[in-house]
Amino acid sequence: MFAYFRGKLASVLPEEAVIEVSGIAYQLLISATTHRQLPEQGSEVLLFSHLVVREDLLQLYGFSSQEERQLFRLLLLTSGVGPKLALALLSGLQAQDIYEAILSDAPERLYGITGVGKKTAARIILELRDKILKLSPVAGIASPARLSSTRLQDDAVNALLTLGFSRIAVQKAVAAILHQTPELTVEEVIKAALVAIHNS
Repeated sequence: MFAYFRGKLASVLPEEAVIEVSGIAYQLLISATTHRQLPEQGSEVLLFSHLVVREDLLQLYGFSSQEERQLFRLLLLTSGVGPKLALALLSGLQAQDIYEAILSDAPERLYGITGVGKKTAARIILELRDKILKLSPVAGIASPARLSSTRLQDDAVNALLTLGFSRIAVQKAVAAILHQTPELTVEEVIKAALVAIHNS
């Protein structure tokens, strides 16, 4: 119903922005990510919007980018995830990081955000992964090559951690190897990392 609002930033709080448009003030709930992008109070601002309609409530949500709004709408498709939890996710992580966590099947990246436990994180990934893969690309979403590299790096690191090496040493070795030779398989990365760690 409302694609975006452009007007004067009348007031701003960590979780709320009020935009005055032609003498009418609109209250939009926002994430911490959007809050960090806002200009000074009194400046002109543009926020992409989403309207949540309930029997007893009409509430607008504002986003600094279309990418963030798209992810908010996707999160609302997950069972048990409402606007409050979706906004908490967007406040806890950058949209890019949430996309990568979902597409890389890495629920542990979503833990620790208020209201997101292991079951909720797993459900978000289960229910959204295929939907995101079918989406037309939007600015900022990781390319398949980048996601593949992220998944490969995670698999190699996790395998090496089971062998008892420290996380810092493992991550440093794996990152350096993939930076030099990104086309390696997981097995090749692990072998090369073992050599690098032993020689360090």
